[in-house]
Amino acid sequence: MTTIGIIGAGEVGSHIARAAIANGYEVVIANSRGPETLRGLVEALGPSARAATAAGAAAAGDFVIVAVPLKVDNDMPVEALAGKVVLDTNNYMVWRDGHIPVIDSGQKTVHELRQEQLPTSRVVKAFTHIQAPRILTWGRPAGSPDRLALSASSDYADALEIVTRLYDQFGFDTVDNSPLSESWRSAPGQPAWKQERQSRSELLANLAKARLVKASAVG
Repeated sequence: MTTIGIIGAGEVGSHIARAAIANGYEVVIANSRGPETLRGLVEALGPSARAATAAGAAAAGDFVIVAVPLKVDNDMPVEALAGKVVLDTNNYMVWRDGHIPVIDSGQKTVHELRQEQLPTSRVVKAFTHIQAPRILTWGRPAGSPDRLALSASSDYADALEIVTRLYDQFGFDTVDNSPLSESWRSAPGQPAWKQERQSRSELLANLAKARLVKASAVG
């Protein structure tokens, strides 16, 4: 059975954990406060889940979901994540993260910075333009006329394959918005981020409509 490590037990991490378990995965989940603080969540998730430290979740996962903001002072378990595909669900929010000049200027995306912080991992942007609770309720079987699409961006084909498979299991189509340098197209404020319910064709159109806006110009 495939195990997913999840670093971050907030709204995004916990909802992805629920969806993963519903689709037959084992989950090892971590937060910043320690495994003992996750007892209630793990009990709610059931026997397919257990809590660990961030390094423990990273080591246990066949692939790993990072559901926490990027910090300039890297706090990720780099060694435990070495050689692994890492799904980065983070959006850059100036009000929360403060200004990061290379993102504000358009030189780098937040996901490129995550890749730089995890040089021996294979990072893929995923689950960034859907509200977390909708992951459990908006999925539809393949071929359904009302099936929605989500974007993914990576510099690695195998990372994109993992996300495509996971999206499909959760009931969503995938739109490849690679490489990571293009991941700004579904960032906060862009058409793909503003419109949650998007078919594949709608998402492709919204990604094409995206225009790079320097965060420093808007605060």
